[in-house]
Amino acid sequence: MTESRSLQVRLAGRHAVLVELPDAEHTGAFHAELLRRRAAGTLPPVAEIVPGARTVLLDGVTHPEELARHISHWDVPTRAADDRGVVEIPVRYDGPDLAHVAALWGVAVHEVAARHTSCTFRVAFCGFAPGFGYLTGLPAELHVPRRDTPRTRVPAGAVALAGPYSAVYPRATPGGWQLIGTMPDPTPLWDLGREEPALLAPGTRVRFVAEEGTP
Repeated sequence: MTESRSLQVRLAGRHAVLVELPDAEHTGAFHAELLRRRAAGTLPPVAEIVPGARTVLLDGVTHPEELARHISHWDVPTRAADDRGVVEIPVRYDGPDLAHVAALWGVAVHEVAARHTSCTFRVAFCGFAPGFGYLTGLPAELHVPRRDTPRTRVPAGAVALAGPYSAVYPRATPGGWQLIGTMPDPTPLWDLGREEPALLAPGTRVRFVAEEGTP
């Protein structure tokens, strides 16, 4: 294991390196730095870069021990705001947990949409199901717990909250998040015909836009 001020680097099998970071902000900054170095041609060959909540896995590494030593000396800058476009997700704020979330936030039901759409989110990592992005950007006072009893089926397009994250379900699955709205057409979230199938890939900035008629 190699350690620096804000990250720990571990070998993971014969051809991978796992970098552990203290929180989501450091993880996002480190992931952005990896992408910057890869685009600049200064990152050694890596087949896959897979961010998690507080980890980043670099897989398909020819010389993992050398890469681990190299990473341990990086001075990772704070993630700067980028100038890439923002993906807008249309939402009808009609979820079955809307009133419950409003009560948790201490606001009127109609104010949930205003609070949610005022945030700019960023996809921290993907998991759970293909195209399911975990979006950070909710202020701490808007964090909500998962449901005590998960639903056996959450419909595709459901816009949801859990802990510090927001998300949109790309397909129908079980789930325990608080459902506050619906993306009318969720098909763009996962498209195998695109070079990058996931619309909400790690690092993507996201804003939710209330559809006309939302209370």
